Amino acid sequence: MNRLITAVILASVPALAQEEAKKAIPAAPPIEVKRAAAPATEVMKPAEVVKKPEVKKAAEVVKKPEVPAVNPKGGDQGKAKGKGKGKAKEEKPQEVVADPSPMASEATPISAIKIAKGFKVELLYSVPKEVEGSWVAMTQDDEGRMIVSDQYGSLYRVTPPGLGGSQGETKVEKIDIDLGHCQGLLYAFDALYGIVNDDAYTGRGLYRSKVVDGKFQKVEMLKEFPGKAGEHGPHGLVLSPDGQSIYCVSGNQTPVPPMDSSRVPQHWEEDQLFPMLLGRGFMRDVNAPGGWVAKTDPDGKTWELINTGTRNTYDIAFHKDGALFGFDADMEWDTGMPWYRPTRVCMMQSGGEFGWRTCSKKWPVRWEDSLPPVVDIGPGSPTGVVFGYGAKFPKKYQDALFICDWSYGKVHAVHLEPKGAGYTGTFEEFMSASPLPVTDMVVGKKDGALYVSVGGRKTQSGLYRVTFDGKDESKAKDSKPSDLHLLRERLESYHRKDPKALDEAWAYLGHEDRLIRFAARIAVEHQPVKGWQEKALQERNPRASLTALMALIRSAKGDKALQPKVLDSLNRIELANLTGIDRVTLIRNYMLCFTRLGEPDEKTKKALTGRLGSYFPAADTGLSRDLAEVLVYLGDSTIVPKAVPYVSSSPTQEEQIDYARILRFAKGGWTKALREDYFRWFLHAANYKGGASFQLFIDEIKTNALSTMTDAEKAEIKEVLDAKPEVKAPSFTLRPMQFVKAWTLEELSKSLGVGLEGNRNFTNGRNMFGAATCFACHRFNGEGGAVGPDLTSVAGKFSPRDLLESIVNPSKEISDQYGSTVFTMKDGSIVSGRIANMKENIMMVCTNMMDPNNFTNVDARKVVKTEESKVSMMPPGLLYTLKEDDILDLLAYLLSKGNPDDPMFHK
Repeated sequence: MNRLITAVILASVPALAQEEAKKAIPAAPPIEVKRAAAPATEVMKPAEVVKKPEVKKAAEVVKKPEVPAVNPKGGDQGKAKGKGKGKAKEEKPQEVVADPSPMASEATPISAIKIAKGFKVELLYSVPKEVEGSWVAMTQDDEGRMIVSDQYGSLYRVTPPGLGGSQGETKVEKIDIDLGHCQGLLYAFDALYGIVNDDAYTGRGLYRSKVVDGKFQKVEMLKEFPGKAGEHGPHGLVLSPDGQSIYCVSGNQTPVPPMDSSRVPQHWEEDQLFPMLLGRGFMRDVNAPGGWVAKTDPDGKTWELINTGTRNTYDIAFHKDGALFGFDADMEWDTGMPWYRPTRVCMMQSGGEFGWRTCSKKWPVRWEDSLPPVVDIGPGSPTGVVFGYGAKFPKKYQDALFICDWSYGKVHAVHLEPKGAGYTGTFEEFMSASPLPVTDMVVGKKDGALYVSVGGRKTQSGLYRVTFDGKDESKAKDSKPSDLHLLRERLESYHRKDPKALDEAWAYLGHEDRLIRFAARIAVEHQPVKGWQEKALQERNPRASLTALMALIRSAKGDKALQPKVLDSLNRIELANLTGIDRVTLIRNYMLCFTRLGEPDEKTKKALTGRLGSYFPAADTGLSRDLAEVLVYLGDSTIVPKAVPYVSSSPTQEEQIDYARILRFAKGGWTKALREDYFRWFLHAANYKGGASFQLFIDEIKTNALSTMTDAEKAEIKEVLDAKPEVKAPSFTLRPMQFVKAWTLEELSKSLGVGLEGNRNFTNGRNMFGAATCFACHRFNGEGGAVGPDLTSVAGKFSPRDLLESIVNPSKEISDQYGSTVFTMKDGSIVSGRIANMKENIMMVCTNMMDPNNFTNVDARKVVKTEESKVSMMPPGLLYTLKEDDILDLLAYLLSKGNPDDPMFHK
C-alpha cells in the first residue's frame, strides 16, 4: 500500500524533479484494517448501533426487467468505454448472482454510517431485493406511512415503528395496483401520484390512483411524456407552497410536452458560435431546452412550463419563502474539460434558463442569458432533496436543504442564506457511508424524523430513520424575504403576455442584481417585440442597454435585417467603461447577434475586429476566452499570435483546452512556428486526465485544426505532427520544474507574517496554483477540476498557517467529503479510494484523484471489511518544486479569493 501512495505522490511531481522528490517524500503510514478513532474536534461520529430488524418478505416475487447501463439518477459513468466517435455501445447488464455475503445482501450497517454530531441513525428495513427490488422514490400518506417504489417493480407501503420501539416492528406491504417503476411519488389531494420513467404500463407519464375509504382506486394516466424510455426522463413531484398545484421535474431526455402556458419565452436556441465537440456523443441529437420544471393542477388538466436548461435534476423542494430548489448534475464523461460544471444546487427561478446543452455546448456560468447556481457541490450523482421543515432537529437543520448524492453515498445539509434577490449557501456532510446509495428522503409527519431510502440500479436497498438526541447548540434565526426577493417575485408575475409588463419591468433591466435583471428581461421578452424594439435600440444606460439588447436579439426570430441596428447599439457601449460581468455580457451579446441574426458581412467583420481586438488579453480569464472566440469567428488574423501562447502557458488544464478549442478554426495569422507551438501542445496534453470522453474531445480538436491546413502547411511541421507523446505525469506548465526543497511547515511559517503584507505577485500565484497541480483536482474562483473540494472559500475558513499546513500535511485532517475508503477483500487484497458509481453488486472505485476516469471495480460480495483511510487522496510534496516566493504568491492568491486588487498584491 505504501508503494501505491508513493506512486500517486510522484504522479503529481514533474518528471525532472522526481528523483529528488523520491528522497524527500515521507513514507505513508500503513493502513490498518480497522476504523480510526475520530479526533476530538470531529463534527461527524459513527452512527449509534441499533439492532437490525428482521427482514420482511412479500409473498409475491416480482420479475424485474434488465437494468439499463446508466446511473439511476442521471450519471453516466457506468457505460462502456468507446474508442471511436459517435454513440458508445452500452454494456450488457451483469448477471445477478445470489451470495450470502452481508455487504451484498443487507443494507449498509449503521455502524459503518457517519452522522452529524447529536444525531443517530436506525436501520428500519433491509429490502430483500430479489423480492421487493431496489427502492428509489418515497412519499408519505396522511397517516405518516411511507410509500416507496422499486425502480423496476412495484409499490410498497411501509409502517415504521414508533420512536423507541422495536425495529423488527417495521411493517412492509405490497400495494396491489397497476403502478410502480416510479422515480417520483407524491401523496396529495387524497390520491397517490407517480411518475413512471420507462415503458412499463402505458409508458412514461404522470399517473394517479385516488384513495377512497383507505383503498387505492383504478390507476389513470394524467399526462403522457414524449420521448423514449431512459433515466434522464421525468422524475420528482412536489406539492406547491399553497397546496393547490403539483410541480414535476424532468431530465434532458424528455422533450417538453405540450403546455397550456409557459413562463419561459419559447425561443430557446443552442447559441454557440462553433460546432460542438462530440466526445462519445451521449445525447448528441438532443437540443435545447434540456431538462425542465412544469406545474399542473390536481387533475393534470392544465400545464405551465416554469423553467428549462437543466441536465438531469432528479428532485425539487420548496423553500419556506416560496423559492424552488433543485440539485442538478453534469456529464461525468466531461470531467476535465472547460465546459464541465460540478453538481450544483440551483434556485429554479421562474422563466429560468440554466445553460445545459449537449456535449461541448454547455454555457459557462458567466453568460448572463442563463442563471448561476446557488452553491457548487462537486462531483456526484444527485437524487432526492427535502427541506428539514417539520423535523425535530435543531433550527439550523430544520431550515437546511438535505440533498442526496447517490454515487458517493452522502447526504449533505445545505445551509441557505438570502443574498440579493436570491440565496447563497454552504454545505456540510450530514450522513455518509461507503456504500450508501441514497435515493430519497421525507420528514415524518408524526415523529419529526428524517427517513432516508437507499437503492437504485438493483443495488441493495434499505430504509433508515434519523433522529436528534443531542444538545441543540444552533444559533440559527428566522429570516424574512428581503425587498429584493419581493421585487423579483413581482417581476416574475409578468412572465406572461401583459400590457403592464413593459412599464413595470423596463426600469429594472439595469439593476445591479443579476437575478432582478434576469426576471425583468424575461418579462420583457414575453411582450410583442414591436412594442419595445426601438426602446431597446435607443436605451442609453449601458447596463440596461446590454440587458435590453440581449432580450431583443433573443426575441427577434432571426430577423437578419435587424442586425445592423443591434450592432450599432452594441458599438455605442465602450468595453473599457464597463466592469465585471457587464464586460462579459457585451461580448456575449455579440455572440448572440451572430448566432441568432446571422454572420455579418466582411466590412462589418473588419470593423468589429478593429474595435475589439485591442482588449485581448483581459485580466478576466473568462472574458479573454470569449473575446478570443468572437475574434476567431470574425476572422481576425492578429488573434492567433496573441492567443496561441495561452494554449501552453495557461495554468489550468481546462483553460489550455479552451484556447485550443477556440483556435481550431482560426485560418489567418499562422506561421510555421505558431503551428508548431500549437500542435506540440497536443503531445503535452496527452498526459492530461479527464472523463470518458476526454481523449476523444482532444482528438477532435486536433482533427478540426488539421482540417483548416493545406497539405503544404502540414508538410512544414511534419516532424511535430508525427511525434509520439511521452507518457509521464501531467504538468500544467511547459516550464521545466526542478526539485527545490522538501519544505516543512516550520520553515515556511516563519515568512507568513511579513511575506503576506504586500508585494505579492497575483499572476505568479495563479500560475503556481496550476504548476503545483492544484487546478487538476480543485476548483477555485470558478476554474479548475472538481474531484477535490472547491477552495474558493478557504480564506474565510483558514488562517494562513492552517492553509499552509493543509497543503504540506494533507493527511493531518482529511475532509469528510473527500476522504477515501479502504476495502479489504476476501483474498486479503486492499483497494483504497472513493466509490464513484455502482451497479448491482459492483462498486466502481476511483483510486487516484489525478485520474478521475480510472476506476477499479470492487465486488461487494467479496468485501470483508471497510474503513476510512488515514491517508488523504491529496498527496504531499506538491510544494517541493516551488521557491519560497512562489509559495507565498500561491497562498496570497488563495487567501485573496482570486482578487488581483487585494492589498496583498499592492506594492
